[in-house]
Amino acid sequence: MTTIRLPAIWIDRLVHLPESGMGYQRVNIRLQRGKVLKNVMVFNAEECQVLEPFEPSEIEDVELVR
Repeated sequence: MTTIRLPAIWIDRLVHLPESGMGYQRVNIRLQRGKVLKNVMVFNAEECQVLEPFEPSEIEDVELVR
């Protein structure tokens, strides 16, 4: 498991969205190369834990899982 700090643009977006649970959000992260990482846990709207490491600059979109 790798912990990645999200860029400020995504942190700002997630801060304004509801939490999935106490201190975390479940999101789908779409990367520029077209890959989608599903059901990723983001803690305190800042750090995510993933099995496949990626560069934070590769993030194209972050969407809350509902």
